[in-house]
Amino acid sequence: MTDTVIDTEINTALALTLAWLLAFHLLRAPLALRAVVVLALGWAALGGAVQVAAAAALGHIAVALVSKQLPAHLWSYLGTQAAHLAVILAALLWMPDAFASGLWAGYAPLLQPPALLLCGLMAATLLGGPAVGLLMAPWRAAAQIEGLDNAGRIIGLMERALIYLMVMIGEPTGIGFLIAAKSILRFETASRDQKASEYVIIGTLASFGWALAWGFGAQSLLAVLR
Repeated sequence: MTDTVIDTEINTALALTLAWLLAFHLLRAPLALRAVVVLALGWAALGGAVQVAAAAALGHIAVALVSKQLPAHLWSYLGTQAAHLAVILAALLWMPDAFASGLWAGYAPLLQPPALLLCGLMAATLLGGPAVGLLMAPWRAAAQIEGLDNAGRIIGLMERALIYLMVMIGEPTGIGFLIAAKSILRFETASRDQKASEYVIIGTLASFGWALAWGFGAQSLLAVLR
């Protein structure tokens, strides 16, 4: 398979992935509206090929409807995200050159890096929140962590975004300072309650590990595409 064919397939995959992440993880709206948005975004990102965007949108809707019947568990969440990616893969296998035949084909070298960076950022931050939350759910009540409403989710988003960006700019050593800062801020809570301490440690490592995995993955793919 030539480099041109690989680039063409990657561009199509990035366009469909970007549409899915924006519609199903950034947008907080009813499923019907998300369906319309993912169709519109897919069509816009591909620069045409509305049939591919429509097929992907229908697949994402089907996965979302099935996921509503599943228990709120980490593995069901990860399985759902894998199913969404399978929808994108199926659309890619059906029409791998959808992007190449669209309006933006001539701008592919300019659009590919920012699209990859944005997909990686959203995967590291938005996908990671529910994953870490579901991982920690069995111990949340026992830990009895008190704080502002929704503050934990916002902190998690910010720390994963910072870790991802540090990896992408080639400064992963800065993550050590982030760990130190969080340890200092959480020291009083952790020192007076062992359960709370263990809860914070597990949650922090899971959040950091998730962001690091996506950061290094995006960095490696970007290096290959260059």
